[in-house]
Amino acid sequence: MRAYYVFMNITLSVDDRLVEEARKLAHARGTSLNQLVRDYLEGLVRPRSVESYGTELRRLTAEGRGGSKGWRFNRDELHERR
Repeated sequence: MRAYYVFMNITLSVDDRLVEEARKLAHARGTSLNQLVRDYLEGLVRPRSVESYGTELRRLTAEGRGGSKGWRFNRDELHERR
């Protein structure tokens, strides 16, 4: 049996600068701003399992889409607090 989804359009009020930054992030991830928002809302409603994160990480690594371009965090950056 195949699942069918009905999508609803919504209107959000968001600062222009935030939208531009989010679009750049989406582009860097190879996706759209709409998909980023959908993924975020999905995560709020249905948190993913640890296993699904591992599967996604392996897929991105295999595709070469980790986004780091070979750059790695150093110890100080990993423990930096904002």
